[in-house]
Amino acid sequence: MKALVFDCDGVLADTERHGHLPAFNATFEAFGLPVRWSEERYGELLKIGGGKERMATLFDDAQLVRGQRLPADPDGQRELLQAWHQHKTALYKARVQAGELPARAGIARVVGEALAAGWSLAVASTSAEESVRAVLEHAVGAERAARFEVVAGDMVPRKKPDPAVYELALERLGARPQEAIAIEDSRNGLLAAVGAGISCVVTVNGYTQDEDMSEAALVVTSLGDAGQPARVLANRSAARPGATITLADLEACLGVPTPEESS
Repeated sequence: MKALVFDCDGVLADTERHGHLPAFNATFEAFGLPVRWSEERYGELLKIGGGKERMATLFDDAQLVRGQRLPADPDGQRELLQAWHQHKTALYKARVQAGELPARAGIARVVGEALAAGWSLAVASTSAEESVRAVLEHAVGAERAARFEVVAGDMVPRKKPDPAVYELALERLGARPQEAIAIEDSRNGLLAAVGAGISCVVTVNGYTQDEDMSEAALVVTSLGDAGQPARVLANRSAARPGATITLADLEACLGVPTPEESS
């Protein structure tokens, strides 16, 4: 048995810049908050796993809390955070369903190859389950999406870089770590995957292209498609990819030890 486990945001689609960030800012506007995250600020916040957790940083601003009369007690903050996040998720899903977040190159192609070869598939994400499922269906189609296990951030006690979401994905798939490949786009996701003992292929994006990905088996600009070739940035595996990353390339990354394990 072999398994392929995808992250969602930044891997299935370029969701952060064109989906989540506009939805966060529109939510702040809807709730009358004088907050707008710039692309630079949002890039910093991406180091925090989970949308609720990023929004919760607003409560760290004592001036904002006083000026907007936001609750200072944990229960009140938790309730308001839930309302913010529900609103943001609805806006985000609307953008996905409107087709504003096209899948990244190679996703549909590799999923088709994996299903044809009998691989098990999952998504392991720190995002809310309904957001993950919306992106997944848009990226690969409803029929293929139904064949995925979906493990989301609200199903585990700790978010990436903790390996909990990948450990649960392996449990749901009935797979061992050495039988799985993770597809990630960030260092937090990479650390979560290798922390669960899973070899990781990284497809960087604009927010993560300068992060340290030294533990990855393979680092590429994307999985590649016709007219959208992938470029290899680092390779510690036996894979020898061309313009597209194939299922055979991913299989060659199975069981690649991290640099620490190799030393």
